[in-house]
Amino acid sequence: MRRRVRTAWLFLAPMLFTLAVVAGWPFLRTVYYGFTDASLADLDARQWVGFDNYFSVLRLPSGRVLYNGLLVDPVWWRAVWNTVRFAVVSVACETVLGMVVALALNAEFPGRGIVRAAILVPWAIPTIVSAKMWQWMLNDQFGIINVVLLNLGLIHDKIAWTASADTAMIAVLIVDIWKSTPFMALLILAALQMLPREILEVAKLDGANPWQIFWRVTLPLIRPAVMVAVIFRALDALRIFDLIYVLTPNNVQTKSMSIFARENLFEFDKFAYGSAASTLLFLIIGLLTIAYIRIGRLSFDGER
Repeated sequence: MRRRVRTAWLFLAPMLFTLAVVAGWPFLRTVYYGFTDASLADLDARQWVGFDNYFSVLRLPSGRVLYNGLLVDPVWWRAVWNTVRFAVVSVACETVLGMVVALALNAEFPGRGIVRAAILVPWAIPTIVSAKMWQWMLNDQFGIINVVLLNLGLIHDKIAWTASADTAMIAVLIVDIWKSTPFMALLILAALQMLPREILEVAKLDGANPWQIFWRVTLPLIRPAVMVAVIFRALDALRIFDLIYVLTPNNVQTKSMSIFARENLFEFDKFAYGSAASTLLFLIIGLLTIAYIRIGRLSFDGER
């Protein structure tokens, strides 16, 4: 057993070293910069300011008190709300739709292999390409989406999907669900393929209908795999950047935590403030993930 453990660490060492250099060191530097007044123009001239980027109190000679920092920044909290709302809605829809697609692909029918390959095309397309493609399709002047809806009589005027405050988030959700549903379907399909056929056949012999088989047999057996798939997808959704940045640039209604951090890091020349936002982004994602695992009583060793 000791030899196996030593061999395992020996094989893991290169990966762990690379991960520490590529991800660990930049992350620690980001956390450090969040406690300074660093500017992108001259990072070496930074001064330690403690928690001022997160919360600070300024008392004016007039007696007025000003509160500054991320924890009292309404723009930051709006970005947090946008990100969490996007993650919850998108992951929920993708899980339901992915389940439906996986159940359909798990059935026996001619050409199933071709359909399985075709369903992965949206997920295989790079996010930037998908965003630009949908940006043209959702254009309010010549986009095909408005043309189709007008011809069907579902709308009476053209809609600026990515520019309107009422529809910008809907547009982002539509594109993300279209792109990421195949990913969820692929993971759920893999879990379905691992189910023992004998259990399903016994349920049929006992007189259970398809809905009862799914709800009482299939779903409980694939639940751990579904929850892991939800975690993977939620992590992607909570750090969403490229899709929103391309599809709805400079839109307050869809600004995510990653967009907020990037703006302060590079566009507003508030490098320390952006570093603090990046640190909070990491903490929020970590806390939400831990809470999900605890609430769902998920164990990665296969036990509940």
